[in-house]
Amino acid sequence: MALTTTADDAQAAAAYRFTRFRTALLIDDLTFARDTPGPGDRVPAFDLPVLDGGRFRDTDLGRQPVLLVFGSRTCPVTESAGPVLRRLHARFGDQVRFVLVNTREAHPGEKFGQPRTFADKLLHAEELRDHHGVAFEVAVDDLDGRLHRAMSPKPNSAYLIEPDGTIRFRAHWANDERGLRTALADITAGRVPARRSSRAMIGPLMRAVGHLPGVVTFAGGQVERDVWRAALPLAVLSRVSRILTRLRLDQRGPAAAALLIAATILVGVAVWGVR
Repeated sequence: MALTTTADDAQAAAAYRFTRFRTALLIDDLTFARDTPGPGDRVPAFDLPVLDGGRFRDTDLGRQPVLLVFGSRTCPVTESAGPVLRRLHARFGDQVRFVLVNTREAHPGEKFGQPRTFADKLLHAEELRDHHGVAFEVAVDDLDGRLHRAMSPKPNSAYLIEPDGTIRFRAHWANDERGLRTALADITAGRVPARRSSRAMIGPLMRAVGHLPGVVTFAGGQVERDVWRAALPLAVLSRVSRILTRLRLDQRGPAAAALLIAATILVGVAVWGVR
């Protein structure tokens, strides 16, 4: 049994370090597995290095609640979440320990792909920190993403954790500012968050769409080609968002969706009018 478990884990680790984004990955990103840690559970064991020294350990989280956020340099949702996390840290950073955990690259390309060594992953974590101007801790998961996989490997999920390791709140996407802010306000007031998880799904994804062209520019054209094959609607929205230069990046995805819906309605009306 041990050999089978080891083989399965090796296979899962290899799949985790993918080099091309696929539809199956997008589908996995949309739901949490039932057996993964959630509100009320204890966070799994981990011991990760932190950039600039120190460790991030489940056995020594400190005296304050912890906001643990997963992210990578090539994740459009992480791009959208950067300003959100900076604002939340400015408001709650003296009461909550903020830790951004660098994971696998969400959209590896030919210019910035998956790290092949842990030294590479450290460099990727530094790039993530510097790009977002992160003023709080950035920890680095191992190449196989053991912590990330144990928590269900979403590209930009967030967890609010008590000092004893109990998870109190889970957000599917860390750019859900309203959900995170409410949960942080509750826990810093000594209350268990009224909502155990964020229900936001479409809004955070739409806010991320406008950031995808920037990821393509940074990581390489392979990213866009992969998205066209794996997630055609997102690719179309991203292409339309490029023309909406007068809008903020977070606004371009929703505006692109509105344009496409309006265009579809107009075409439908015209077709029915001809008939």
